[in-house]
Amino acid sequence: MPDNVDTTVRATRVAAIVGPYTSGKTSLFESLLCVSGAITRKGAAADRSRLGDASVEAKSREMSVETVAATTTFLDDTWTLLDCPGSIEFLQDTRHALMVADIAVVVCDPDPARAVMVAPFLKFLDDHGIPHLIFINRMEHAKASLTEIMSALQAVSERPLVMRQLPIFEGETVTGYIDLIHERAYHYEEGQPSTLIRIPTDVEADERALRQDLLESLADFDDSLMEELLNDAEPAKNDVFVSLKRDIADDLVVPVLLGEAERDHGVNRLWKALRHDAPAPQVTWERRKKDTPDGIAQVFKTQHASHTGRLSWVRVWQGCLTDQTTIVGQKIGGLYALQGADVTKIATAGMGAIAAVGRLEDTHPGDVLSEAGCFPAEIWPQPPQRLFALKLSTIKAGDDVKLSTALAKLTADDVSLHFGHDPDTGELLLWGMGEVHLMVAVDRLRNAFNVEVKAERPKVPFKETIKTSVTERGRHKRQTGGHGQFGDAVLEVKPLARGEGFVFTDRIVGGVVPKNYIPAVEAGVRDSLSKGPLGFPVVDVGVTLTDGSYHAVDSSEMAFKTAAGIGMRAALPKCTPTLLEPIWAVSVAVPSEWTSKAQRALSQRRAQILGYDKRPGWQGWDVVKAQVPQMEVHDLILELRSLTMGVGTFEWTFDHLQELSGRIADKAVADAQGDAE
Repeated sequence: MPDNVDTTVRATRVAAIVGPYTSGKTSLFESLLCVSGAITRKGAAADRSRLGDASVEAKSREMSVETVAATTTFLDDTWTLLDCPGSIEFLQDTRHALMVADIAVVVCDPDPARAVMVAPFLKFLDDHGIPHLIFINRMEHAKASLTEIMSALQAVSERPLVMRQLPIFEGETVTGYIDLIHERAYHYEEGQPSTLIRIPTDVEADERALRQDLLESLADFDDSLMEELLNDAEPAKNDVFVSLKRDIADDLVVPVLLGEAERDHGVNRLWKALRHDAPAPQVTWERRKKDTPDGIAQVFKTQHASHTGRLSWVRVWQGCLTDQTTIVGQKIGGLYALQGADVTKIATAGMGAIAAVGRLEDTHPGDVLSEAGCFPAEIWPQPPQRLFALKLSTIKAGDDVKLSTALAKLTADDVSLHFGHDPDTGELLLWGMGEVHLMVAVDRLRNAFNVEVKAERPKVPFKETIKTSVTERGRHKRQTGGHGQFGDAVLEVKPLARGEGFVFTDRIVGGVVPKNYIPAVEAGVRDSLSKGPLGFPVVDVGVTLTDGSYHAVDSSEMAFKTAAGIGMRAALPKCTPTLLEPIWAVSVAVPSEWTSKAQRALSQRRAQILGYDKRPGWQGWDVVKAQVPQMEVHDLILELRSLTMGVGTFEWTFDHLQELSGRIADKAVADAQGDAE
């Protein structure tokens, strides 16, 4: 380590561990904690003992479904590691954690074909100027050359990548590495720190070439270093470290390290790189203050827990928090340290620390907390558009109110979830980022809130319209012991152009229908359009009241409303009712190599493809625009992710209604009639 390493930094630094699902991210999290002494034994996914899989839902799926925090020390420096979800469906939780981290470790697979899986993470980090490095995990299983791996990773990184290490092979096995700045070689030892060895002669040329590449990349941002290289002078190692640290803090370059997390290979070296290269919390706060109100701490996650109530996870930016600190106009209602699933009450959280604060009911991710109040950050990742929905219904009678309360808490904790009743079908829908995302939410309803629900595919909000005109009389006459009921309305029903909705007029002359009853006729007509002869709401219909009659004693608003309904129910089946299906305008974003597959997938879903273009701001990505029937979009995101190693996505908006006929229409009508029965 260079002589100028600042060992006086005692504020807690935060590193976020991110990477795609199956990259070994949580294994690295466990290894970092084990090497630093925070845990004595690493857990395993198979026996559900990993610290990073803290929740019941994570354990049952053997995957991260939420951010997990753990604090440790390395060479007397305090660190909090944030193990972030790898699945793209839980990316919002990861983004929130990254916004308060000093540095991110992006874990990836050594397979060049899978490099695209880190693209969403690298794009977010670069867009927000967050310092980061790449850790190539499972390097001992690499089948491609280092050049191929680096080329694939560089293709998905907007920042230049700089190799910090060169692997040493014995046959096809990685037995160690060469530090390209120190120019020292190390040999991996099982269960022990690596040992210093001589640089093997057969890789000396490769080592010199890669070191020169590293120096030239740094020199692009350092004039004095560039001058030394131009003069063929050997830069001092301390100067190289200073340049690298500055460039990382400014998100100008991305160092690349390698190892094998399961065997702790390269993990000690990663710790030392983090210790030297990660910015101090004060530096991170200075960067964040440009778009963040001044305050003591910032919320990046909220969580409802059965034994503590609602907790707000915060990063302390200035000073320290104590259990008696006045914040947002009130004293803190409990201060907690987070260590995997364990939540422990503490008295103080110092500068840079991650802690949980109780009784802050109205905070949201991004909010900055001060004594005076709570202020939202100007720049904070907004919830993405939800892409997948399920209909929820309670299994136990009387649980509806309980479900609504639980869903409100659930969606407050995870802003990429949304719930509400569909205005067309009346179904209670839960929207999220994919099937796994929603099924985890369903599990949490059961595990955390004791609400059992049934999750099903939602109905498609079909509509119906008419194609021909007809005139029909609606007559309602009933005689009772007192005043009777009498209403008589002649209605002219005709189709309107698509999108015109409903238009009601009257051509009454001579007072055959008194003016005070005409609004009742319109109300009766509107009610009849809520469900047409095919079983769906009727749209794009014009109705004109042309004639009628009344009785001076027996007529009433209710009688004319009833008469209008009778007339409409008689008229609509004679108007050639036609089924309409909703069409969405969809923009599918995929890496260019999968554009043709995405187009084929859309075509198989009865889509009308409008064309494709480059995705703005994304190198090597395309956007395919299409119009797709809503009933075909339900599981589109699942197919796109299957085609694109999990990274494909889309945006949607309702576009228009379109006539539907044939077997699909017949089945929709039959299903509606079956539901009615």
